[in-house]
Amino acid sequence: MSRQAFLCSLGSLYFSLLFIFLSMDVYARPANNSVLKEKAAEGKEENEILPPDHLNGVKMEMDGHLNKEFHQEVFLGKDMEEFEEDSEPRRNRKKLMVIFSKVDINNDKKISAKEMQRWIMEKTDEHFQEAVEENKMHFRAVDPDGDGHVSWDEYKIKFLASKGFNEKEIAEKIKNNEELKIDEETQEVLDNLKDRWYQADNPPPDLLLSEQEFLSFLHPEHSRGMLHFMVQEIIRDLDQDGDKKLTLSEFISLPVGTVENQQAQDIDDDWVRDRRKEFQEVIDANHDGIVTMEELEEYMDPMNEHNALNEARQMIAVADENQNHHLELEEILKYSEYFTGSKLMDYARNVHEEF
Repeated sequence: MSRQAFLCSLGSLYFSLLFIFLSMDVYARPANNSVLKEKAAEGKEENEILPPDHLNGVKMEMDGHLNKEFHQEVFLGKDMEEFEEDSEPRRNRKKLMVIFSKVDINNDKKISAKEMQRWIMEKTDEHFQEAVEENKMHFRAVDPDGDGHVSWDEYKIKFLASKGFNEKEIAEKIKNNEELKIDEETQEVLDNLKDRWYQADNPPPDLLLSEQEFLSFLHPEHSRGMLHFMVQEIIRDLDQDGDKKLTLSEFISLPVGTVENQQAQDIDDDWVRDRRKEFQEVIDANHDGIVTMEELEEYMDPMNEHNALNEARQMIAVADENQNHHLELEEILKYSEYFTGSKLMDYARNVHEEF
């Protein structure tokens, strides 16, 4: 065989193997709803009126998964999207240096736990305000008559229209109390949404939601009552013996899917390890091996200052190489992937160049 023919054959084999590899489904479990955010552009109308699975600045997803992007969300706030993996490293490094100077309010060239706590609370509030602004737009979409209140029927019509039903036909049938032909899956979603609607409807209940109540409906972290409802839902899904509490085994035993190869098994093992660590070290506040509804609610509350201080200490501990209980610029730059989700290459040389 000639050298040219051999190389052509080798190249053909390489691309065949590459195609097979890219076609493989190596993930046994969707580790986190937040990784699906890139699909947000799809079905935009439906997403605008449905409560989101992922809540920025909240430690747990609506389905009970841990929020893997929580550290970045409470460190970067509304600037999170600016730190993309394919961004130019020098630009990201400069942004990170600016953030460091803002967190370091006493200008002593290091960040204390108290300074980080203040920053976390400030960034969490940014997510809150972002949700408030988005809610104004979403509320207008479901309040066609502009009377400042949305009835359950108005919302139901918009929801079914987003699922492909004819809006005028649905509105007419609801007006005339006619039976709606809805598939079982859609009806189940509607039933769950109606339960949530009732919870967001402040007393005296009238099934009409104001703009503020609609915000609580979409974003339970904005209301103590809705946060409690969210915690109840999570415990209901994970609680196997019906005692309304969670043991470690219950917390780490979400459905695992089918593990088909070692890479998928490693992902699964990491998922269990992370949940065990979070349960034992953070959620179970009194370390009695049981997580109560109150403990989970405290853990989930994004505006809990005590939680923010604990989070600040944890974030410092991750990168505190010199063990002085503070963060210095070089440490944050070195552990940039933890704080921003973006890795800065050759950080030591770059720091030297900047200075």
